[in-house]
Amino acid sequence: MADHRTPVTLIGLGSMGTALAEAFVAAGYSTTVWNRSAEKAAPLVAKGAVHASAIEDAIAASPLVITCLTTYEATREALEPAVAQLAGRALITLNTGSPIGAREMSDWATGHGARFLDGAVKNVPQAVGLPDTLLYYSGDRATFDEHVETLRVLGGDTVHLGTDVDLAALYELAVGGTLLPALIGFFQGAALITQRGLEAKTMVDYTVKWLEMIQSTLPLLAEEIDSGDYTKPFATVGTFYEGTRSDAQVGAEAKIDVRWHKPMVDLLERAIAEGHRDHSISALIEVIRKPEQTA
Repeated sequence: MADHRTPVTLIGLGSMGTALAEAFVAAGYSTTVWNRSAEKAAPLVAKGAVHASAIEDAIAASPLVITCLTTYEATREALEPAVAQLAGRALITLNTGSPIGAREMSDWATGHGARFLDGAVKNVPQAVGLPDTLLYYSGDRATFDEHVETLRVLGGDTVHLGTDVDLAALYELAVGGTLLPALIGFFQGAALITQRGLEAKTMVDYTVKWLEMIQSTLPLLAEEIDSGDYTKPFATVGTFYEGTRSDAQVGAEAKIDVRWHKPMVDLLERAIAEGHRDHSISALIEVIRKPEQTA
């Protein structure tokens, strides 16, 4: 019986790129890999991947090329020697960067004859290939439709956001913006706990519950933002502001650095100054939309 699985080339074998390649190999796809440091390919070759020593050979090996490098600039630099091989192939980038970077990458790729999609993996490497792992893409719809079954190997929740090529980068920034503040909050909590001789793992279950509560409020907050009506709050700007008053005392007593709170307090103070004290905390978006003018 003929094998209808599309051969795939994976460029970039960091932790995420390696996980992507492993998923294709495990699913029985003919998988060619390339990395600037060739030794990273050895474990994948042992599992059944083919290592191309030259980037030109890696691109030529497959009609579908997926890159997982650090930035759009790094991707172009890696692919530059192989531009002659890009024509007619589908090129998908999975890296960090701005919407502007995605548009520039698209212009570069299509200028060399490739069909282009930009994308993002919204999970950790260990989750690649799981049914509920989210990856979203933007750009040429026909290219997405042609390769969607192959792309689902990387995660069962595979979404096309739209034909505007920069949408994946836009949503990556919009959604990803919650990650570092949430992690820093967890690290601060862990600092408080461990200062008392307790283990950080004792707060994990309670933190998860707290995050689930936050999750439950997001549809309501989004509705307030979309309507522009902040007058029916479940928690006000003023309530959040009053809650910050003990931050310095807690930091001093526990001997931990809480200075990362200052920009958030500044936002709250600006919101109050603009008349939002009794409005929903979602009214902060009105302040965020009007950055402070610097001299």
